[in-house]
Parts: sequence; C-alpha cells; structure tokens
Amino acid sequence: MSSTPARIADTGEARALSSTAIPVPELPGSVAELAAAAAVRLGWHGVVLPEMVLMGRKVVVVAELLADAHAERVCLGADPESDRTTVSTWVWPEMDGRVPPAAVRIVGVLAVARHWRTALASAVPFARFGNAAAVLPSSVAFTHDYLANCLPRVRRYGVSVLLADEECDLSTDVAGRNETVPVEDTATTRWVNELVYEQLLVSAS
Repeated sequence: MSSTPARIADTGEARALSSTAIPVPELPGSVAELAAAAAVRLGWHGVVLPEMVLMGRKVVVVAELLADAHAERVCLGADPESDRTTVSTWVWPEMDGRVPPAAVRIVGVLAVARHWRTALASAVPFARFGNAAAVLPSSVAFTHDYLANCLPRVRRYGVSVLLADEECDLSTDVAGRNETVPVEDTATTRWVNELVYEQLLVSAS
C-alpha cells in the first residue's frame, strides 16, 4: 500500500477531517490472518499464537520455544504453571535455583483492533516488557482523532502501528521499538511467560 503517512498530514487537512463523522471501519481480515502478516512485516521470528487474554487484554503473542529449557522441564515433569499465586513465589530469593526455567521467549505482542484506542489499551502494557504493535484498518489513519491523539501516544510508548488496507496488505505507519529487550524477572513476567508457554504447547500439539 502506498499512501502519504498519516503522521505528516497538515493541520488544515486534519481540521477538515475532524468535521466529518467517520464510522469505525471493519477489519479487512481475521485477527489470525492480520497478526500473521504483521509478524512477517515486523520481522518477528517465532510462532504466531492464537489470540488470547493476558492481563485482561486480548492480544496475539509471537513467541519462540527455548529448546534446552523446554527439554529440562520435560525431564523434570515441570508442566506450564498457570496459577498466578504459585508463580509469584518463584521470584522469592529463597526459591533461587529451585524453580523451572522460563521455556519461551516472547518476541512481541500484537493487538489487532478496529479502533486505535482499543488496540493501544491492549498493546501498551506489554511495551514495558518488549516489542508491541497495533494493527488497524488503514482508513483510521486519516482521521483527526488518530492524528491528534494516537500518534503522540504510540511514539511515547514505542508501539509500532501497522495499517491494513482492503486487500489485507500491511504498511508500517509508525515504526516503534523493535529489538531484543532484556526483561526483568518479576512475578508478572514469569506468570505471563508460563501462560504463553502453555499456549505454545497447545498450539504445537
């Protein structure tokens, strides 16, 4: 898709757009289809998991299995642990060396939505831990709301924005952070890692 990036539309154009009521567009494809295309576009290598709920947000996680850690867990009989209370004890100092290793690496988290506010509400919490991106219908990029309110927020949080046209072709409107980010081992990150590990094994079966 070739078009003028929304972020460089002039103020006069934005004011003109703001006076016209624009309905929230439909997504041009399924969440799974758009997420898979977005992962390729972003260069995220890993398994694109089905949409899941993490920390109360609907997201698509791209993750890769850490073969050595997974093999160790299989030998120990350490299945994925989805109980948050149990996992919260794993970061206690006295548990050092006594808990199973993290068996997946989360490459990035995608939020596919019709409206940018919905997408950002889902993606931003994960931007603290790694790469995050939003996938939106291309028509939202030329609304005043997107120009005035979405773009400053995605730049602030380092979230990438991909736009999907009617043919499901994706273009990058905002390139956010896209790198390997060291993740602090906290009760929350370990719990999320276990949920993703569980989903990855289900998807592989």
